[in-house]
Amino acid sequence: MAMTRWDQRFFSTTRGRIVALLRRATRTVDELADVLGLTDNAVRAHLATLERDGLVQQSGLRRGSGKPAYAYDLTPEAERLFPKAYGPILGELLDVLAERLPPAELEELLRAVGRRLAARRAGPPAGGPRARLEAAVQVLGELGGLAELEERDNLYLVAGYSCPLGVVVPDHPEACRLAEALLSELVGQPVTERCERGEQPRCRFEVPRGTNAISARASSTTQPRLVEPGR
Repeated sequence: MAMTRWDQRFFSTTRGRIVALLRRATRTVDELADVLGLTDNAVRAHLATLERDGLVQQSGLRRGSGKPAYAYDLTPEAERLFPKAYGPILGELLDVLAERLPPAELEELLRAVGRRLAARRAGPPAGGPRARLEAAVQVLGELGGLAELEERDNLYLVAGYSCPLGVVVPDHPEACRLAEALLSELVGQPVTERCERGEQPRCRFEVPRGTNAISARASSTTQPRLVEPGR
Protein backbone atom coordinates (compact mmCIF):
# COMPACT_ATOMS: atom_id res chain seq x y z
CA MET A 1 0.00 0.00 0.00
CA ALA A 2 1.50 3.31 -1.07
CA MET A 3 2.21 6.04 1.42
CA THR A 4 0.22 9.27 1.30
CA ARG A 5 1.98 12.54 0.60
CA TRP A 6 1.72 13.41 4.30
CA ASP A 7 3.44 10.14 5.22
CA GLN A 8 6.21 10.77 2.72
CA ARG A 9 6.82 14.27 4.04
CA PHE A 10 6.87 13.13 7.65
CA PHE A 11 9.28 10.24 7.10
CA SER A 12 11.65 12.51 5.20
CA THR A 13 12.06 14.70 8.30
CA THR A 14 14.48 14.02 11.15
CA ARG A 15 11.64 13.00 13.46
CA GLY A 16 10.26 10.70 10.81
CA ARG A 17 13.67 9.09 10.39
CA ILE A 18 13.88 8.59 14.16
CA VAL A 19 10.48 6.88 14.15
CA ALA A 20 11.56 4.64 11.26
CA LEU A 21 14.80 3.72 13.07
CA LEU A 22 12.98 2.91 16.31
CA ARG A 23 10.53 0.72 14.44
CA ARG A 24 13.46 -1.52 13.52
CA ALA A 25 15.03 -1.65 16.98
CA THR A 26 15.20 0.00 20.40
CA ARG A 27 17.99 2.61 20.42
CA THR A 28 19.70 5.04 22.77
CA VAL A 29 20.31 8.71 22.14
CA ASP A 30 23.94 8.02 21.23
CA GLU A 31 22.96 5.31 18.76
CA LEU A 32 20.43 7.57 17.06
CA ALA A 33 22.89 10.45 16.95
CA ASP A 34 25.50 8.25 15.27
CA VAL A 35 23.12 7.07 12.55
CA LEU A 36 21.62 10.51 11.91
CA GLY A 37 24.83 12.49 12.17
CA LEU A 38 23.38 14.78 14.84
CA THR A 39 24.46 15.88 18.30
CA ASP A 40 23.03 14.15 21.36
CA ASN A 41 21.22 17.33 22.35
CA ALA A 42 19.56 17.64 18.94
CA VAL A 43 18.35 14.03 19.16
CA ARG A 44 17.03 14.61 22.70
CA ALA A 45 15.04 17.61 21.49
CA HIS A 46 13.39 15.56 18.74
CA LEU A 47 12.71 12.68 21.14
CA ALA A 48 11.09 15.08 23.60
CA THR A 49 8.69 16.24 20.88
CA LEU A 50 7.91 12.68 19.81
CA GLU A 51 7.30 11.70 23.45
CA ARG A 52 4.95 14.64 23.86
CA ASP A 53 3.03 13.51 20.78
CA GLY A 54 2.72 9.98 22.18
CA LEU A 55 4.84 8.32 19.49
CA VAL A 56 8.01 7.45 21.44
CA GLN A 57 8.61 6.17 24.96
CA GLN A 58 11.53 5.26 27.19
CA SER A 59 11.89 1.50 27.48
CA GLY A 60 14.47 1.16 30.24
CA LEU A 61 18.20 1.56 30.74
CA ARG A 62 20.86 0.18 28.42
CA ARG A 63 23.94 -0.78 30.46
CA GLY A 64 27.36 -0.97 28.88
CA SER A 65 30.95 -0.10 29.71
CA GLY A 66 30.08 3.51 30.38
CA LYS A 67 27.23 5.34 32.10
CA PRO A 68 23.81 3.63 31.66
CA ALA A 69 21.72 5.26 28.93
CA TYR A 70 17.99 5.36 28.39
CA ALA A 71 16.73 3.32 25.45
CA TYR A 72 13.75 4.42 23.37
CA ASP A 73 11.16 2.60 21.32
CA LEU A 74 7.83 3.31 19.66
CA THR A 75 4.43 3.37 21.33
CA PRO A 76 1.55 1.34 19.86
CA GLU A 77 0.09 4.66 18.71
CA ALA A 78 3.06 5.20 16.39
CA GLU A 79 2.14 2.14 14.32
CA ARG A 80 -0.75 4.13 12.88
CA LEU A 81 1.77 6.22 10.97
CA PHE A 82 2.76 3.25 8.84
CA PRO A 83 0.66 2.21 5.85
CA LYS A 84 -1.32 -1.00 6.21
CA ALA A 85 -2.72 -3.37 3.60
CA TYR A 86 -6.01 -3.91 5.44
CA GLY A 87 -8.08 -2.25 2.73
CA PRO A 88 -6.85 -4.33 -0.24
CA ILE A 89 -6.94 -7.54 1.81
CA LEU A 90 -10.48 -6.88 3.00
CA GLY A 91 -11.55 -6.08 -0.55
CA GLU A 92 -10.13 -9.33 -1.88
CA LEU A 93 -11.73 -11.28 0.97
CA LEU A 94 -15.14 -9.77 0.20
CA ASP A 95 -14.64 -10.53 -3.50
CA VAL A 96 -14.09 -14.21 -2.70
CA LEU A 97 -16.99 -14.36 -0.24
CA ALA A 98 -19.31 -12.67 -2.75
CA GLU A 99 -18.40 -15.32 -5.34
CA ARG A 100 -19.12 -18.19 -2.95
CA LEU A 101 -22.10 -16.99 -0.91
CA PRO A 102 -25.58 -15.78 -1.85
CA PRO A 103 -26.07 -12.05 -1.09
CA ALA A 104 -28.32 -12.72 1.91
CA GLU A 105 -25.77 -15.07 3.49
CA LEU A 106 -22.92 -12.61 2.92
CA GLU A 107 -24.90 -9.82 4.57
CA GLU A 108 -25.72 -12.02 7.56
CA LEU A 109 -22.06 -13.00 7.85
CA LEU A 110 -21.06 -9.32 7.96
CA ARG A 111 -23.74 -8.62 10.57
CA ALA A 112 -22.35 -11.45 12.68
CA VAL A 113 -18.90 -9.85 12.47
CA GLY A 114 -20.35 -6.53 13.58
CA ARG A 115 -22.11 -8.13 16.54
CA ARG A 116 -18.93 -9.92 17.55
CA LEU A 117 -16.94 -6.68 17.40
CA ALA A 118 -19.51 -5.07 19.68
CA ALA A 119 -19.40 -7.98 22.13
CA ARG A 120 -15.62 -7.67 22.41
CA ARG A 121 -15.74 -3.94 23.10
CA ALA A 122 -18.56 -3.54 25.58
CA GLY A 123 -21.01 -5.26 27.88
CA PRO A 124 -24.77 -4.64 27.84
CA PRO A 125 -25.70 -1.06 26.87
CA ALA A 126 -25.50 1.32 29.84
CA GLY A 127 -26.56 4.90 30.42
CA GLY A 128 -29.15 6.95 28.60
CA PRO A 129 -29.82 6.81 24.85
CA ARG A 130 -27.54 9.72 24.00
CA ALA A 131 -24.72 8.40 26.20
CA ARG A 132 -24.88 5.04 24.44
CA LEU A 133 -24.83 6.66 21.05
CA GLU A 134 -21.86 8.82 22.02
CA ALA A 135 -20.02 5.70 23.18
CA ALA A 136 -20.84 3.98 19.87
CA VAL A 137 -19.51 6.97 17.92
CA GLN A 138 -16.31 6.73 19.95
CA VAL A 139 -15.94 3.07 18.95
CA LEU A 140 -16.22 4.06 15.28
CA GLY A 141 -13.38 6.50 15.91
CA GLU A 142 -11.26 3.78 17.51
CA LEU A 143 -11.78 1.70 14.37
CA GLY A 144 -10.39 4.49 12.21
CA GLY A 145 -13.51 6.43 11.28
CA LEU A 146 -14.70 9.94 12.03
CA ALA A 147 -18.34 10.35 13.04
CA GLU A 148 -20.54 12.80 14.91
CA LEU A 149 -23.89 12.46 16.64
CA GLU A 150 -26.69 14.76 15.49
CA GLU A 151 -30.23 15.16 16.83
CA ARG A 152 -33.14 15.55 14.45
CA ASP A 153 -36.86 16.02 15.18
CA ASN A 154 -37.65 12.34 15.75
CA LEU A 155 -34.32 10.57 15.49
CA TYR A 156 -30.61 10.56 16.21
CA LEU A 157 -28.26 10.56 13.25
CA VAL A 158 -24.76 9.11 13.38
CA ALA A 159 -23.07 11.01 10.57
CA GLY A 160 -19.69 9.74 9.44
CA TYR A 161 -17.15 11.84 7.57
CA SER A 162 -14.44 9.19 7.25
CA CYS A 163 -15.65 5.61 6.96
CA PRO A 164 -13.40 2.90 8.45
CA LEU A 165 -14.65 0.59 5.68
CA GLY A 166 -14.73 3.27 3.00
CA VAL A 167 -12.00 1.68 0.89
CA VAL A 168 -14.22 -1.34 0.10
CA VAL A 169 -17.72 0.22 0.20
CA PRO A 170 -17.82 1.36 -3.48
CA ASP A 171 -17.39 -2.25 -4.65
CA HIS A 172 -19.04 -3.90 -1.65
CA PRO A 173 -21.89 -1.78 -0.24
CA GLU A 174 -22.90 -4.78 1.87
CA ALA A 175 -19.94 -3.94 4.12
CA CYS A 176 -22.16 -1.28 5.68
CA ARG A 177 -24.16 -4.10 7.29
CA LEU A 178 -21.18 -4.78 9.52
CA ALA A 179 -21.23 -1.24 10.92
CA GLU A 180 -25.03 -1.31 11.16
CA ALA A 181 -24.97 -4.44 13.33
CA LEU A 182 -22.06 -3.11 15.39
CA LEU A 183 -23.95 0.07 16.24
CA SER A 184 -27.21 -1.81 16.89
CA GLU A 185 -25.51 -3.94 19.53
CA LEU A 186 -23.67 -1.02 21.13
CA VAL A 187 -26.78 1.18 21.25
CA GLY A 188 -29.20 -1.56 22.30
CA GLN A 189 -31.83 -1.13 19.59
CA PRO A 190 -32.06 -1.49 15.81
CA VAL A 191 -30.08 1.06 13.82
CA THR A 192 -31.00 1.81 10.21
CA GLU A 193 -28.22 2.30 7.66
CA ARG A 194 -28.60 5.21 5.22
CA CYS A 195 -25.01 5.45 4.00
CA GLU A 196 -23.96 7.58 1.04
CA ARG A 197 -21.97 5.55 -1.44
CA GLY A 198 -19.93 7.46 -3.95
CA GLU A 199 -16.35 8.48 -4.54
CA GLN A 200 -16.22 9.56 -0.89
CA PRO A 201 -18.46 7.18 1.11
CA ARG A 202 -20.11 8.72 4.16
CA CYS A 203 -21.68 6.72 6.97
CA ARG A 204 -25.26 7.60 7.89
CA PHE A 205 -27.12 5.66 10.56
CA GLU A 206 -30.52 6.59 11.96
CA VAL A 207 -31.79 5.71 15.43
CA PRO A 208 -35.36 6.51 16.60
CA ARG A 209 -35.41 8.81 19.62
CA GLY A 210 -37.88 6.62 21.51
CA THR A 211 -36.26 4.86 24.46
CA ASN A 212 -38.58 1.86 24.93
CA ALA A 213 -36.38 -0.60 23.05
CA ILE A 214 -33.26 0.60 24.80
CA SER A 215 -34.77 0.53 28.27
CA ALA A 216 -36.25 -2.94 27.82
CA ARG A 217 -32.98 -4.42 26.68
CA ALA A 218 -30.74 -2.67 29.19
CA SER A 219 -32.93 -3.70 32.15
CA SER A 220 -33.06 -7.37 31.14
CA THR A 221 -31.22 -9.74 33.47
CA THR A 222 -31.44 -12.69 31.10
CA GLN A 223 -28.81 -13.62 28.57
CA PRO A 224 -28.72 -10.79 26.00
CA ARG A 225 -30.50 -11.40 22.72
CA LEU A 226 -28.89 -10.22 19.51
CA VAL A 227 -31.15 -7.62 17.92
CA GLU A 228 -31.32 -7.80 14.16
CA PRO A 229 -30.64 -4.34 12.74
CA GLY A 230 -33.28 -2.63 10.64
CA ARG A 231 -32.83 -2.71 6.88
